Amino acid sequence: MRPKKTRWVKCEPGEKCFKPQCRPLEELEEVVLTMDEYEAVRLSDLEGLTQEEAAEKMKVHRSTISRILSSGHQKIADALVNVKAIRIEGGNCKIIRRGKK
Repeated sequence: MRPKKTRWVKCEPGEKCFKPQCRPLEELEEVVLTMDEYEAVRLSDLEGLTQEEAAEKMKVHRSTISRILSSGHQKIADALVNVKAIRIEGGNCKIIRRGKK
């Protein structure tokens, strides 16, 4: 198996855990959204970039962005439909600091 290429992330989440208000966190199952999934969803769905543009920003191939987005969307849908918390952590990422491209 090939090692995963480092994905570049510009925006860290303000919160690392989101949960439904209807239940305490300890009573909820959770899904883990990786930092690269978070960034791909942010770039594609929030910023409105194409997969090619998002791939360029994250320094990966377009096919990689497609797989990352698919995985992120599935996890978010699972959390919304099945009333689960979302924790954002992990992934093979480097954070781009302000002032750097």
